[in-house]
Amino acid sequence: MVRRILASLTIFLCAGLAVAQTTGDPIDLYVGDWHASTPRTTQGSLVERDIFTRGDPQNPTQKGAILRYISSYTYATLAPHASTKATRLDGQQEIYFVDSGRGTAKAGGQTVELYRNIAVLMPANLEFTLRNTGDQPLAMYVIGEPTPRGFRPNSAMLVRDENKLPITSSDGLWDHIVKTLFVTADGLGTLETVLTVTLDPLTMGKPHLVDHDDIEEVWTALDGTSLAFVGNTLRKQTPGMAFYHIPDNKTPHTNINPSEDAQVRFLYFARYHPHEPRP
Repeated sequence: MVRRILASLTIFLCAGLAVAQTTGDPIDLYVGDWHASTPRTTQGSLVERDIFTRGDPQNPTQKGAILRYISSYTYATLAPHASTKATRLDGQQEIYFVDSGRGTAKAGGQTVELYRNIAVLMPANLEFTLRNTGDQPLAMYVIGEPTPRGFRPNSAMLVRDENKLPITSSDGLWDHIVKTLFVTADGLGTLETVLTVTLDPLTMGKPHLVDHDDIEEVWTALDGTSLAFVGNTLRKQTPGMAFYHIPDNKTPHTNINPSEDAQVRFLYFARYHPHEPRP
């Protein structure tokens, strides 16, 4: 009943927003889940599974091939007690967000502990290694962002502990509870923001359109089961699933928490037009 009411309310609110929006099966092209991806090995021993890959978000030819500005978005695991090869990123940098396990990241004479909800901005041109120090896989979301011409990367990796960060805002787009991980001033090259967004029980974000086509916006479920409202459809979103805004200037989107007693939480990143509403 709660889910039906939320669905009806959302559709009512969005009725005046979308004209000739993307509907039905085509929306699946903009939904990714690392559980359904084929694993591949990088950095010697890091096993990565694609969530989204490069492509044309205006006219995607295959599911998940929609990234226009970001070079890659994957879910990576490192086996217990394994280490990656020393790696130096050329022309891009990476953001790691730890989902589970324990380990270390070592770069430029600095070593930091990795555990759930630690975020690391690994800059271009800095040699680094990742090591799993535990008995369970070290699992991370990995965002690869190109560095633009003339960009000066940070000289050291930057680490944020989301567990200890203050809430940045609690009423953006109605009910988004935001913690800011990284913004442009922290050394992002292409992205403009990386956040976590939480929704309390029986709340939802404000349905909204993207009114331009030069944005890159991704929502990934971290905790709890939510409903992704995209166009005229609702899709159950479980941890590991992500959706990409549809850049047609017509298709609204938001997130809904139908649970009566538990929060849901998302990893959000975006490159957006300065006038696009922030979460």
